[in-house]
Amino acid sequence: MKGSRAGALLAGLTAALTLAACGVPPSDVIEAGEPASGMLPPSPKPPVPTTIALYFLHKGELRPYLRRIGGPGDYGAVVRLLFAGPTTSEATTATTELPRLTDPLEVAIGGDDTLSIHLPEAVPPLSHPAMLQLACTVANMAPPLAMVPADGNQDGASAAPPDTGQRSPAHSSVRVFGDGWTITQSADSCPDSLQP
Repeated sequence: MKGSRAGALLAGLTAALTLAACGVPPSDVIEAGEPASGMLPPSPKPPVPTTIALYFLHKGELRPYLRRIGGPGDYGAVVRLLFAGPTTSEATTATTELPRLTDPLEVAIGGDDTLSIHLPEAVPPLSHPAMLQLACTVANMAPPLAMVPADGNQDGASAAPPDTGQRSPAHSSVRVFGDGWTITQSADSCPDSLQP
């Protein structure tokens, strides 16, 4: 019994001496001022997913192919997606008449109901189907196609845009400017339904 008490006392004394030998001086509680107060600014919310319809050709006919984007797309971003062509999975049924661009294009919203697209130099005049691809895609952008789950679930696993049957009042035609040529295309010939 005496040996175990002596051992415990010796172990405690050894620990105290070891701590003192480390050079850590004892100290009282150090005041650091007032605790933090107030509210933090809200963190930015992620953009609400949006579904857009890009018009490609299926057996020569215009057909909308739905794409999800991170938020409401601007016209320039959507036009660039259209010029980039169908994805690998879309290419099993979709083709495009729009050329692949190696240089950037410019998109401007005019005062009238026309969206202007300025193509880089050396791009030949676009075909009628290519112009319809542009006009129909742009006309069906406004108002933005909000993500609407087809099955009513909020996870958006299966989504389709609402079929409003209305053309954009803001951009019912597209005017494309090339190197020495200009073509304007109305959206009047676009399919009424957005459903693929």
